[in-house]
Amino acid sequence: MKAVLRPPQGDAEWTAYHTIRRHVLFELRGHGPEYDANHPDEHRPGHYPLVLWAGEIAVGVLRVDVEEEVAIFRRVAVRAELQRQGYGRQLLQLAERFAKQHACTRLESHVDPHAVQFYEQCGFERLADPERSDAPVLMGKPLR
Repeated sequence: MKAVLRPPQGDAEWTAYHTIRRHVLFELRGHGPEYDANHPDEHRPGHYPLVLWAGEIAVGVLRVDVEEEVAIFRRVAVRAELQRQGYGRQLLQLAERFAKQHACTRLESHVDPHAVQFYEQCGFERLADPERSDAPVLMGKPLR
């Protein structure tokens, strides 16, 4: 199914956005209580919370922070039960298109070590290796 990436619209869609982020990025990693759905970064100028929709189902989320010509992908997540079905690749491709529409020439993301290979398959390269093996890896990709 062809997916669509767009900002959350209305309370129910914001709830879907936060539910995916909280579960995949915090609860499954043992940090559930740390999640703040009201964090001010969600609404700063140049920050774009986005939801990937497959029909009526919210399948993935990310926030794109645009800083000059760089799009920073933050908190990228696909619902746990829908992972490994191509939604992550669609999410990154559509977010890349979004970044190009915002005149970005480069993508960056701090990637979970377990997702580095996936990002490499999507054209990202390591920009820096972390000091700890469990720390996020800074990865980037030029936009053409």
